[in-house]
Amino acid sequence: MWNLSTSINIKEPRWDQGTFIGRAKHFFTVTDPRNILLSNEQLEKAHRIIQDYRQGVVTPGLTEDELWRAKYIFDSAFHPDTGEKMLVIGRMSAQVPMNMTITGCMMTFYRTTPAVLFWQWINQSFNAIVNYTNRSGDAPITVNQLCTAYVSATTGAVATALGLNALAKHISPLVGRFVPFAAVAAANCINIPLMRQRELKHGIPVTDENDNRLGESTNAAQQAISQVVISRILMASPGMAIPPFLMNTLEKKAFLKRFPWMSAPIQVGLVGFCLVFATPLCCALFPQKSSMALSRLEPELQEKIRASHPGVERVYFNKGL
Repeated sequence: MWNLSTSINIKEPRWDQGTFIGRAKHFFTVTDPRNILLSNEQLEKAHRIIQDYRQGVVTPGLTEDELWRAKYIFDSAFHPDTGEKMLVIGRMSAQVPMNMTITGCMMTFYRTTPAVLFWQWINQSFNAIVNYTNRSGDAPITVNQLCTAYVSATTGAVATALGLNALAKHISPLVGRFVPFAAVAAANCINIPLMRQRELKHGIPVTDENDNRLGESTNAAQQAISQVVISRILMASPGMAIPPFLMNTLEKKAFLKRFPWMSAPIQVGLVGFCLVFATPLCCALFPQKSSMALSRLEPELQEKIRASHPGVERVYFNKGL
């Protein structure tokens, strides 16, 4: 019986990550919301297929498509650096259903202070879980650091939302609808660097192109985190920028005046539609395996790498998500 070759490189994604299209295909697969419906049994089966394949053992009758499907199931549920199973709501496949619900509600209930407090707090709690689950590197983060980041980001988001809400009362209602987006953007700028402060302090692992670990770099961590902040803000943009215009028009129509309770489900649906495309496309803006020139690393690390690995001109690292 014909067996699958053991030379397929499943360390790398199936599509060329040097192009935006290749990265987009990769992230459409990674963020597929159907992955959160997979049972533990299916996850363990994918885990077993991938671990065996890495050891050179091919499951009998396995096709190349099945191998790649197993790889993407494996990647959707297990952390790339630590190998541990990730919390369900922290996985990239949970991004669309979770974000569409939270964002839709944030944008429907944005007029009163208790509603702003509640939904910004829910959003930041979810963000904290996602940022912790998708952190780069295998360095553990302490409970203390986790709590500091969470409290700071929530405070930042709520302060931004309430401050802008107060200003928006004096301007057009349409501008008021964009307050949640400004709050989310501000919170991302606070939350992600704080959640990943250990990386900024101690650096993230950098490797050569063959995955040989060369050391830890804080410069690489800064580049990784700033790319993630940009991606996250842009990811939220379509879902938070397009629905306000549509809702502003819809709410003047007779249908929503007769059924005002339909406002939230319509908003959630619109946000969901935007996120299905925005999430993978914004994740694809930067390569997951990011790189930088050796000359941009800290001087002492440059010296160490030049001494131990002469000829290395670029280093690579996982930017996190």
